[in-house]
Amino acid sequence: MSDTTERIFLGRQPVLDQNSHIVGFEILFRTEPSLEPTPGDETRASAGAIMNTLSDFGLKEVVGERHKAFFKVNAEILMSDMIELLPHEQVVINLNDGILIDSAMVNRCEALKKIGFSLALSGAACKSVYEPIFESIDIVKIDLQANHPNTLKASVAEFRTLPIKLLAEKVENIYQFDQAKALGIDMFQGYYFAQPSVISGKKIDSAGITVMKLMNQMLGDVDLAEIEQTFRQSPSLSYNLLRLVNSVSSGMREKITSVRHAIVLLGRAQLKRWAQVLLFTQDGTVAHQNPLLNTAVMRGRFMEVLVERGALDGSKQLADLAFMTGMLSLIDVLMLKPMKEILEQLGLANRVCKALLSREGDLGKLLAMTELLERGDFVAIAPLAEHCQTDMLQIMNAEQDATVWTNKLTKAF
Repeated sequence: MSDTTERIFLGRQPVLDQNSHIVGFEILFRTEPSLEPTPGDETRASAGAIMNTLSDFGLKEVVGERHKAFFKVNAEILMSDMIELLPHEQVVINLNDGILIDSAMVNRCEALKKIGFSLALSGAACKSVYEPIFESIDIVKIDLQANHPNTLKASVAEFRTLPIKLLAEKVENIYQFDQAKALGIDMFQGYYFAQPSVISGKKIDSAGITVMKLMNQMLGDVDLAEIEQTFRQSPSLSYNLLRLVNSVSSGMREKITSVRHAIVLLGRAQLKRWAQVLLFTQDGTVAHQNPLLNTAVMRGRFMEVLVERGALDGSKQLADLAFMTGMLSLIDVLMLKPMKEILEQLGLANRVCKALLSREGDLGKLLAMTELLERGDFVAIAPLAEHCQTDMLQIMNAEQDATVWTNKLTKAF
């Protein structure tokens, strides 16, 4: 990130399809010093977000190669030449709520559409106001919090007469998702996928059982021969591990050619990480499409990087625990079992359990800060950042590194 007086802080919020697979990310941004979204800063922040994404971060590093980036813009940014710097095939230009529709705006939308950009429209509560630009619009966003459940059906029906996709935003729980999906809404934005629904448990398949066994072995003091034998019981697990390690361990002088080779070179700590990642890939979902995996890996790596760079006590041991805490913070959602029940089976360190159950202790504060960052709540992050002995610049640099690492990791599957 450039060393300027005023910095732009970026965040990401996933956009998912009807199968809860990731199709893109909305890029959230705030400016210093207040980190609050104020109307006067809108143009400057939008411009900064676009330029930083292109120059300092790199669009593919922020959203990955397969996903779209949603940029929310006002009229000033939309009419500027800056927009055309963005790679049109990977960008959705999201027109802000209440944007003025005149002939110049209609012409600009048509021109951007012709270039190859996708266009989205927020806050189109009154369809007739936006009628002139609907031929250029690909996506209309419907705010679930601004629509009563009883009127949502009518809102959806009104736009279903147009050849566009509908995106429900601010989807806070699985019940809202189910309702919106039943109405035929195409895409969804929010963190409902990370919220436990009715926790009743689900049967874990044989590969999942093997991964859980592997995790317990590495948490314990079993010898390497026993760990290798566990891999031998699951050829698919062995294959996934070898492919993953060969992909992400580019710094090593030689490629890993066998499970034993991987165990010897990487050691328990790294293998424990891969087991945690593999646990999220047992449901048949392609890794880069799995929002739980993407979010869990991001949390783990982000927390680890912050500790490595001096947050909390900065020790290697705490960095390892930080990764585990972030990585396992969604395990209850994956398994559809209460977190307490899962932790009783894993034998984790007490400080990790406290963080996962109630966000207590230093790791709990770090996890709570990570969750706020996912939602773009930069203001609420500040006191937690102070407690964790870090600052916003370190946080955003760590997020950038974690994003790159996550995209590389999920691509390996």
